Amino acid sequence: MKNIFKLLSMLLLPLLLVNACREDADRNWTSPEPSFKLYDTTLGSNVLYPTMESNPFILNWDDAVSGSGSYTVVLSSTADFKNKVELGKSDTNTLKTSIGALNKAMLKAGLNPYSSQTAFVRVERGTEVSNMVSFAVTTYPADGPMITNPAAGSTLVLDKNNPDAVATTIKWNDYTKYGVKVTYLVEIAGASGEVYFPLGTVENANSLAVSNVAMDQAVLKAGAVANVASDIKIRVTATSSSIGGTIVKVSDVVTFKVTPYQLESFLYVPGAYQGWNPETAVAIRSATTNGIYIGYINFTDANSEFKVNPARNWDNSYGSTGGNNITYNSGGNLVAPNTGYQKLTVDLNAMTYALTAYSWGIIGSASPGGWDSDTDMVFNSTTQKWEIASIALSVGEIKFRLNNDWGTNFGDDGNNGTLEAGAANIPITEAGNYKITFDEENLLWTKTKL
Repeated sequence: MKNIFKLLSMLLLPLLLVNACREDADRNWTSPEPSFKLYDTTLGSNVLYPTMESNPFILNWDDAVSGSGSYTVVLSSTADFKNKVELGKSDTNTLKTSIGALNKAMLKAGLNPYSSQTAFVRVERGTEVSNMVSFAVTTYPADGPMITNPAAGSTLVLDKNNPDAVATTIKWNDYTKYGVKVTYLVEIAGASGEVYFPLGTVENANSLAVSNVAMDQAVLKAGAVANVASDIKIRVTATSSSIGGTIVKVSDVVTFKVTPYQLESFLYVPGAYQGWNPETAVAIRSATTNGIYIGYINFTDANSEFKVNPARNWDNSYGSTGGNNITYNSGGNLVAPNTGYQKLTVDLNAMTYALTAYSWGIIGSASPGGWDSDTDMVFNSTTQKWEIASIALSVGEIKFRLNNDWGTNFGDDGNNGTLEAGAANIPITEAGNYKITFDEENLLWTKTKL
């Protein structure tokens, strides 16, 4: 009997050793015994945010007892390190990197932005590994939205017969799934333009449907030409807030082609102020051909008479039937009681017209009138902009002002050609003669030294 047990023991022992080795190998694969020490580290803040990107993040460890080659610092979202990413390599027992690199590695490892989660770190060299260090951390998104529609180089032809129908849906990928409020702004610009025009905003969504009319208005503002395929740039800006502050991320720009249609239409206003010549009359404009036309006319005399024509000829016209009412191809002349620039609004739906005093001027220490009086601008009905062909400016500041009053004024906080109501004075750093333009509709301005 003893011999039988001895024989069985001899037969089972190799199997037990093999199985023990296999279990040991499996254990080492998932959580090997450390062969050198990684020292605990602390973050300046367990909530990371973009202003910390350049801050240093340093790890130290003891040298491994054996082995050769570089150390590799790896990071995982789980303690078993089954899915690990490389944080960095080092030929010494120290790794110096940045919070920005740490944040990107943690995102790559599967930690989600805006939520506190545990990150696990260890050091490897060959078959040797350090102990594991873990810490709770809240990451922030490192990349901006990625536009998936329209595709770069694609084409879009707008349908003027269905202005309210959806022309296209702008789509992008981003981090709305992480439970934080994100506001997305979709903008477009001309191929060579730096000024972007808004298409719309959405919250916690990854798409924006844009109608034919909205897209048409935007691309025409951006410099596209009606009935011509024009290159248009589009971008998406994501804005969100966390404990660490406001985070703004901008997508890469995608360029595609859009063919707009001529949405706007015009009426013409011949009158005594310009010698009753339809060919040179001021044009008044309807931006969306909705029957309401607006323009600006400088009447040089009180009670100046005029008509409104659908074309630059006398074939047809609108006349007055008394008060502010108009009629087609009959009635008397319309009358502007006051002198100076008047805003003329013609409503072909209600068949009425209205006149309101309306003028833009430049005021400021750099202007000829200083801060005491405006230098009046002239409305160019061809470009639909207010302008001064030549004005002598000194070193100082200017602003744009409506009706010689501070109730409505515009400045430029960034001095970059975009205007905001009540914004900062616009600096003039070099004296000289300038041409100034003011686009009231798009709130843009230019100065050109002559």
